[in-house]
Amino acid sequence: INKMSKKILFAVMIALFIQSCNRDDKNSSKTGEKEVESLAEQNTNDDKAIEKYLDEHYLNSQGVVTKFDKTDTRDDNEKKLSDLNPKKLENGIIIIKREKAQPANGKTIGATDILHIMTKTQTFLSQKEASGNVSYTSELNFVNTIDASGVPEKDPYYYYVNQSVLDKATTNDAKKRSYYEIEGFQEGLKEFKAFDKSDNEGYNLQGVIIVPSRLAYARDPHYLGIFRNRNFVFNFQIYKAETR
Repeated sequence: INKMSKKILFAVMIALFIQSCNRDDKNSSKTGEKEVESLAEQNTNDDKAIEKYLDEHYLNSQGVVTKFDKTDTRDDNEKKLSDLNPKKLENGIIIIKREKAQPANGKTIGATDILHIMTKTQTFLSQKEASGNVSYTSELNFVNTIDASGVPEKDPYYYYVNQSVLDKATTNDAKKRSYYEIEGFQEGLKEFKAFDKSDNEGYNLQGVIIVPSRLAYARDPHYLGIFRNRNFVFNFQIYKAETR
């Protein structure tokens, strides 16, 4: 099996495992909360949940998004994400550039570059409570190289999928780039530049891109199959961007 086939097989195995634990296409939360029918309401709920997320998390000393601990006073002086000058694009994407954590002479990231990305990326659902308040719920890891291999991920499908993968696909959905790539992440990365670091160097994450579900996989078919209606929090450092 070649490397690309192994990569697809591994992704599918992970998807099937998580799907067996969260077996529900329409009710994507563990609470059995049904998804709203209106996409307009979905988008509003997502934006409100993202606002709440920004108020309840901060960046630790290495730039990792961390939730405030209500039982511990040691993080009381940390600045919440909403106080770190987040930039909100017109389509709802949130950009947070971590101060003093950007490359001095960084490379502009090309639309088809091969990325080496150190990341701890999570997803969550938005949920309207009985009180009418909207919160985030059912958090899941998407990619976590920090706590797993400890080395950057190379050439992830969610940024750019090779044409050869599309050509070999056997369904109409799998022949589309949107089946793999996350539009909001691609757009958010335009605000950042890449370092030129070797994969074995330590990390100091450079920022955050929060992508509402409408600019992620939304309710469309996608190659992992379990991220319907999910908002994405990309917390990352681009170690290198190589021209393909």
